[in-house]
Amino acid sequence: MAASKISLKRRAELTLRDMKRAIPLYIMIAPFMLLFFIFVVYPVLKAIWFSFTDYNVLEKANFVGLSNYQKLFLDDSTFITAIKNTFIIAVIVGPGGYIMSFLLAWMINELPHKVGTVLTVIFYAPSMAGTAVISVFTMIFSNDSNGYLNAMLRNLGMTPVKWLSDADYVMVVVILASLWMSMGVGFLSFVAGIKGVDEAQYEAGAIDGIRNRWQELWYVTLPNMKPQLLFGAVMTITGSLSVGSIGDSLVGFPSPNYATHTIVNHLNDYGSIRMEMGYASAIAVILFLVMIVCNGMIQKLLRKVGT
Repeated sequence: MAASKISLKRRAELTLRDMKRAIPLYIMIAPFMLLFFIFVVYPVLKAIWFSFTDYNVLEKANFVGLSNYQKLFLDDSTFITAIKNTFIIAVIVGPGGYIMSFLLAWMINELPHKVGTVLTVIFYAPSMAGTAVISVFTMIFSNDSNGYLNAMLRNLGMTPVKWLSDADYVMVVVILASLWMSMGVGFLSFVAGIKGVDEAQYEAGAIDGIRNRWQELWYVTLPNMKPQLLFGAVMTITGSLSVGSIGDSLVGFPSPNYATHTIVNHLNDYGSIRMEMGYASAIAVILFLVMIVCNGMIQKLLRKVGT
C-alpha cells in the first residue's frame, strides 16, 4: 500500500512537471480552444438544452421535457418521411461518392502530372460551384419539352417527363446532383494521400510477393492512407446526411409530396420559417447523434483496412 501511494505521488509530480513545461503550448492553443468552445461546444450544448424546451425566440424558453422528441417520432409523419429520404440519399450518395472519389483519385495518380492536375480541378470544381451545377441539372431535367432530356425523349417519339415536379422522379435527380457534387475536400485528400505513399514501399511489396495492382492497393496503398480515408469518410457522411439545399434549389420547398424532404429541410422549416426553435433543436440533436453513430461505425470499419 505504501509503495502504491509513493508511486501515485511520484506520478502526480511528473504530471505536474510536464504540465509546467507545456505552459507555452497551452498559451498558444488557448485562442483556438476559446473560439472552438464559443462557436462549437457552446452552441451544441445550447441546442441540446433548447431541445427540451418550447422556445420561439420572442418569449422565454419553457422546459417541456421529452415532449419535442415524442412529437417527432410519434406525431410528426413528415419527420419520419424526412428520415427515410435522408437515409436513402445517404446510403447511395455516401458510399457511392466515397468509392467514386477514391477510384478517380487512384486513376488520376496513374496519369502524367499535368494531366492529373487538370482532371483534379475538373472533378473538384462542381463541389465549389454549387449554383452552376444546379443550373446544369435544371437545364438537363427541365419539365418543359425544351429541356435537354425531354427534347431527346420527344425526338424518340416518347412523352416528356416532369422530372422536377413529379414525386416519382425528383429523388433520382437530387441523388444524381448530390453525387456529382460529392467530390469535395475528401476527393482532394485521397489524391494527396495516394501521392504521398513512398515508392520504396511498392518496391518492397513486390519483393515480398505482391503480384498485381489490386494486391498493391490493398496491402500498400490503403494502409498508408488511413488518415485520409477516415477524413474522407467523415466528410462524405456529413455531406450526405446534411443534403437539403440541393433539393430546395432543384425542385423547390416543399418538394412534391415531400419526395426529397430531408432532416435538414425539416430543421430549416421549423428553425428558419416557423421559428419553433425548441422543436428545431430537437431535430438538430437527432441529426447530430445520427452523424456520431455513423462516423463511429465507419471508423471501426476502416481500422480493418489492410489488416
